[in-house]
Amino acid sequence: MSNVVLPPAPRPSAWKTFAPTPPITTSSTSTFSRQTSLPRLPVPALPKTLEKLKASLVPLARDATELAAAHIKVDAFGNGIGPELHKRLETHAEGKEHWLEEWWDDGGYLGYRDSVVVNVSYYYGFEDAPANFPKTTAHRAASLTRAALFFREELQSGRYPVEGTKDAPFCMDTFRWMFDCARVPGTEGLDWSVSYANTDAAAGHVIVVRNGRFWRLDAIQDGRILSTAELEKQLAHILANSSEPHPGVGILTASNRDVWAADYTHLTADPANASILRDIHSAAFVLALDSSAPEDMLEHSRFLWHGQNGATLGLRDRWVDKPINLIVFDNGKAGLMGEHSVMDGTPVVSFADWVLARIAEPAFDHGTAPLLASAATPTPLDFRVDDTTTRAISAASAAARALIDSQAMGIHKTAYGKRAIKTFGVSPDSWAQLIVQLAYARLTGGATAATYEAATTRRFLKGRTEAIRVATSASAAWVRAMLDAAATPEERRALFREAVKVHVESAKAAGRGEGVDRHLLGLKKVLKEGEEMPAVFEDPLVKRSSYWVLSTSAVFSKRFGPYGWGEVVPEGYGVAYMTGFDDYLQYTITSRAETPNAEFMKEIENAAKELYRLFSSEHDQG
Repeated sequence: MSNVVLPPAPRPSAWKTFAPTPPITTSSTSTFSRQTSLPRLPVPALPKTLEKLKASLVPLARDATELAAAHIKVDAFGNGIGPELHKRLETHAEGKEHWLEEWWDDGGYLGYRDSVVVNVSYYYGFEDAPANFPKTTAHRAASLTRAALFFREELQSGRYPVEGTKDAPFCMDTFRWMFDCARVPGTEGLDWSVSYANTDAAAGHVIVVRNGRFWRLDAIQDGRILSTAELEKQLAHILANSSEPHPGVGILTASNRDVWAADYTHLTADPANASILRDIHSAAFVLALDSSAPEDMLEHSRFLWHGQNGATLGLRDRWVDKPINLIVFDNGKAGLMGEHSVMDGTPVVSFADWVLARIAEPAFDHGTAPLLASAATPTPLDFRVDDTTTRAISAASAAARALIDSQAMGIHKTAYGKRAIKTFGVSPDSWAQLIVQLAYARLTGGATAATYEAATTRRFLKGRTEAIRVATSASAAWVRAMLDAAATPEERRALFREAVKVHVESAKAAGRGEGVDRHLLGLKKVLKEGEEMPAVFEDPLVKRSSYWVLSTSAVFSKRFGPYGWGEVVPEGYGVAYMTGFDDYLQYTITSRAETPNAEFMKEIENAAKELYRLFSSEHDQG
């Protein structure tokens, strides 16, 4: 069964149940074999949450008076209505697979109404194609498409193994939303996703876009995935027949969600357009053949992030509501844009890393079947664009350019990486995070900002993320020592190691579902209509503790170059970093153009050097 409806229509109440679970094979490691044994996300103990909240406020308080006032409100909540709200939350959690799921889906993503481009979507940039591959756009796109469909086949058959750590398996639920589905704009302020998986419509076709023109490429024919050569021939046909610009309806998906919902309603009123949208929604994924040719990593990152190249709007060649937009540029550079509402970045890292690893294998199966003489050629999907939609495209294009122009980006690679950091006996993730704390303090004259780091909670059924509150009293004490010329290297190293210890403990607790922020959200959500918001939630310092000026996260694939997303508050920074390379750490900093992005990046560079000198001097003495 599938919720195969097109707006305008009310959002189905159980829309997430329509993405089917692939079959479980006899193997104990098959994709969904561990789902029934996964624990449920716990509701943390209220006293512990409030204790952690109070501790997290200390480094952010502007003075003792502000801190004392906030602590009084926290204590009053804990001794007042807090326990009652906690009981309600525990009752709410009873019998649910995941007590936070609907609240998080809607509050974090589906109720968000600004453009998902820059604000929500993320991107990964891929390593170059193997040296022995032909240097053509069509071949690069064909090999990626074939490998991606192999991955889809692994999921559909249940052969893709369960992910996890040595301690616990991970929930695989969000993999159900990777292919054959799409987010749709809701006319009542809430989006949802439709899934065509396991329906006749999900035949393994791919939507290809070039110069604003959409095509349906049936990449699986006669029950098999077309060979690389066959796909290359099909893509060459698309390239040859998309030389003239088309209206670029894809840009509409980058609009404010309410604007897009209205434009969508008009678009789907035409049955021909509704049929095209059904093809897009049910496609395995979107393949964008972008006419840009990024010359360096910064351009590669920006073009993946928002599709801009001077006057050219690459967003015309995207459908940002699809979970995966594979993007191939004219010079063979490639990557993807991810839609965040139904899954976080780690499953998509798994997908991309798997695809790139397979392509890199000398024995990669390009297919040996001869070119199908009878193979269906790609079908152009030309929208019927009337004056109303033409005006909408024009408005969406202007809004997209304004959004893109408002953004700054910087990228830095340090001169050392994981190998050196591990010789100092330090967690590379903590090392990278404390660099950010020091850099921000130097940028702002000593300030500490609320800092979000994503921790996965996939050890729980339907688990997604919890916030690690990185800014702590321990990190602030170390930063003060680094800013104090009188502090000795021994003092600085001791304070750093204490800050690392606290960060590691916080990260582990968040992964166990014992953070602060998701619990506080649940306590607010169980308030009844007419009940007054408890004073603790209105306190300026408590509010500031979750106002993520620094929004950070790390993923890793040795096959990635670019990686990032946008800032989450107007004066904030998005800090995407990778710590898995032996020889360098990589930071990508995004922000509004009016913020000192370049200066912050320079402080990241300086802090990384300073921290390395601090520990290498100890190492040399030892």
